Amino acid sequence: MASGLVRIALECDKKASKKAAGKLLEEPVWRAYCNGRKCGYGLRRECGPEEARVLRALEPVSMGAGVLPGNSEGLGGGEEIEGDVPGQGELMYMRARFERVIGSKDSEAFYMMNPDRSGGPELSFYLLRV
Repeated sequence: MASGLVRIALECDKKASKKAAGKLLEEPVWRAYCNGRKCGYGLRRECGPEEARVLRALEPVSMGAGVLPGNSEGLGGGEEIEGDVPGQGELMYMRARFERVIGSKDSEAFYMMNPDRSGGPELSFYLLRV
């Protein structure tokens, strides 16, 4: 993001029947694009014990970015995270306030609100059902 605006678009396929279309955020599989270039895919999944541990570690953080260590240091646990190698496996995080804009039942956007600048958002997420 140091180089400017970052736009992440997540696209999913429209179902054949109109009744099959549920809430946009509940779609299970997404194609991912970063600044217009295809960069992979995303899957919806439930929060497991590792994710819950990271969320607990970030509770006191209201805004900012940083790195959590790869092992359980600082994450409030006593055991190593599976597959952890000292010095590797760190988790980068960013916590900010996002503004949600619903365009239609098939499109939503999340804009990161920057309190330091009056300019537009530096990071935007677009969810599209195509």
